[in-house]
Amino acid sequence: MQWIKLSHPTRCLRAEIELPGSKSESNRWLILNRLLGGKLNLQRLSAADDTQRLMRLLQSDALIADVEDTGTSMRFLTAMYAALNTHKIITGNARMRERPVRHLVDALCRLGFDVRYREKEGYPPVEIIPIENFNNIKSEVEIAGDVSSQFISALLLIAPFLPRGLKIHFTTSLRSRPYVEMTISILRQLGVDAALTHDTCYAMPLQNIATSHISIGADWSSASYWYSMVFLADDAEISLLGLCDDWRQGDRIIVEWMERFGCETTFSHDGVTLRKRNVQYPRMMKYNFADNPDLVQTFAAMLGAKGVITSFSGIDNLRLKETDRITALQRELQKFNLQFEYASMFDFYQLRGNYQPANLPVKTYGDHRMAMAFAPLALLHPITIENPAVVNKSYPAFWTHLISAGFEVVEAEEC
Repeated sequence: MQWIKLSHPTRCLRAEIELPGSKSESNRWLILNRLLGGKLNLQRLSAADDTQRLMRLLQSDALIADVEDTGTSMRFLTAMYAALNTHKIITGNARMRERPVRHLVDALCRLGFDVRYREKEGYPPVEIIPIENFNNIKSEVEIAGDVSSQFISALLLIAPFLPRGLKIHFTTSLRSRPYVEMTISILRQLGVDAALTHDTCYAMPLQNIATSHISIGADWSSASYWYSMVFLADDAEISLLGLCDDWRQGDRIIVEWMERFGCETTFSHDGVTLRKRNVQYPRMMKYNFADNPDLVQTFAAMLGAKGVITSFSGIDNLRLKETDRITALQRELQKFNLQFEYASMFDFYQLRGNYQPANLPVKTYGDHRMAMAFAPLALLHPITIENPAVVNKSYPAFWTHLISAGFEVVEAEEC
């Protein structure tokens, strides 16, 4: 297993960073482009492994589509191949075969598609069997809103290509709402009549393509690590190119969340500039991450390092990600003398403790966000991180960008 050691000799950041294109936007547009027969001109697609793998799968005529560890591809491809009425088997690695897909498969089957489990009931791999009467596909379906927003987005992406479109009724409250809003926004940009309310969403059949030239925005989730670095640095001015001041990506909320911690954001036509201001920031905070789960690890690492006692709610779904992110956080934060414990009386996880530099390396558990969330701690003291290549899943240039910002990144002996 490869390890790297990170440090920063000055703790002062000056850099211009070209962030990767949004993986979430890229993957949605790729699915729509396949359903449209390749009519779109997609620019600034994400270089992330997840997106590149999805591109290869969409170009393949093989019976079996192996998504490996890409949850988005598993959900989106299952719905897409059903809508294309194509015989396909969709599988993944061992971890992917532990991640449930029952809610999506049940919804597709209730609509009239034939989707079957190849091994364990409720889990990948799944097999799409072509149906004879595609025009009989139903136009309404129910699904839980609090399991995975990707199930709902998967259904919305195929809705414009169904005979009568699709209306989706949520049987529970909607979690990760910004990701569903992103899907609705993309469909509208394409020319689809689509909308989202508190308990339903719909998309009507596509009549005419409103635009065929699509430029993908930079990734706000990737920007979150730079906000963490600005907060932890002694002085900082970072330009992040390509970021747009819109709410299509829900993690844009970090602009407001980090303002109180002295991270000043200035928008321009090129992107944003982050500057550090010395402020008296709060020593206790409460955050609900139900709509922004990808920010949890970033906030846990940086706020823990500065002794901010923080309550985290809306994070139960993190146990179903690339790894069990709650357990991973608990184990790695302990190395820094930090506790991340569940308070059953209040139904949140509380972060507290007296931060200390870790003598042990940070494990990543095959999770890109574990590596990138803990890396900014190198501004406080040298830190060793396991399996640096894991960042390729969403931000392949991450370590190169850190070097351009003055970090020292060297290979380390296995610990």
